[in-house]
Amino acid sequence: MGSLEVLCGSMFAGKSEELIRRAKRAMIAKQRVLVVKPSIDIRYSQQQIVSHDGTGIQAIPIDPDKPQDILILAEQRGVNVVAIDEVQFFSSEILDIIQTLIKRNNRVIAAGLDLDFAGRPFNNVPTLLALADEVVKLKAICVVCGKPAYHTQRLIDGKPASRTSPLILIGGTEAYEARCRDCYELPD
Repeated sequence: MGSLEVLCGSMFAGKSEELIRRAKRAMIAKQRVLVVKPSIDIRYSQQQIVSHDGTGIQAIPIDPDKPQDILILAEQRGVNVVAIDEVQFFSSEILDIIQTLIKRNNRVIAAGLDLDFAGRPFNNVPTLLALADEVVKLKAICVVCGKPAYHTQRLIDGKPASRTSPLILIGGTEAYEARCRDCYELPD
């Protein structure tokens, strides 16, 4: 039977690291695995998913506006498992694609931010959470106080970005920090 596992949380919580771990375990079990990422995520590599700690796995970049390419690749390659990183960047069509994969008896592992930098539910991830067979909410460590961090603090010139900043800004430690509820700031 097909299934959906959603790995969510703030930046630096280990979502990509967990996705990589699960995909590699499936490969060790001799399952056919397709690993994809949105083509706009070129932080560490164009052809790999790389966690912030440097762990990586080969991945196929997919245009975020053409998630149907995932379905085509999965069918062409006859895969059992589809691992999708940064799922929040894909268009809303990703929801139908994932449900089709599940109906075709694929195990789908999707990792993504559940909240955007302004603390709002991020694109399609809330719907995926509702559809999931398993949800793992990972937490980071607040860089300010050391408590569990559930928020992604966007920084512009070292200061918290306002809620009117653009929704998507690809970046790493130069643009984002993990913050707890108390240390998270969102200026108007």
